[in-house]
Amino acid sequence: MIWTPTLLWLISGALLCLAELFLPTAFVAFMMGLSAFAVAAVSLFLPYVNLQIFLWMVFSTVFVLASRRLIPKGKARAIEDDKEAKTLTEIPPGEAGRVIYEGNSWRARCEDCGAAIPANQNVIVVGRKGTTLIVVPENLLNS
Repeated sequence: MIWTPTLLWLISGALLCLAELFLPTAFVAFMMGLSAFAVAAVSLFLPYVNLQIFLWMVFSTVFVLASRRLIPKGKARAIEDDKEAKTLTEIPPGEAGRVIYEGNSWRARCEDCGAAIPANQNVIVVGRKGTTLIVVPENLLNS
C-alpha cells in the first residue's frame, strides 16, 4: 500500500471526526477533521507537505471560529417560581451543602447566612448562582 499525503489526510480527517463521537470537544475535533478532508482535496493539486500542514492549521482555525457562530449560546435557566427541594446534608451558616432538586443533587447555599439548615429538611429554591442553588428554609417563608 502506498501512503500518499492525500490518503494520510483522509485517514486523519476520519479519525478526528470519529474522535468527536467518543470525546466530545464542542465540535473542535470535528472541524479539524473537516479541515483535513479539505486539505486532502487540495493535496491533489498542491504536493508540498509543509504547505498542506499550514493550510490545515489555517482551515482548522477558520472552521472552529466559524462553527462558534452556528452553535447557540446556552443560557442559564432561571428559577421561575419558588420550588421545593430537600437538604441532603446540613447547610452551615455561610457555607454550602447539598440538596436534592428536580431529582438531582445540587450544591446549595442558604440565603440567610445566619441560619443553619439541618439535613432532610424542606427548603425553597429562590435563585441560582452558577451551579449553586440559593435556598431558604421552608418554615422561614411560612412564618
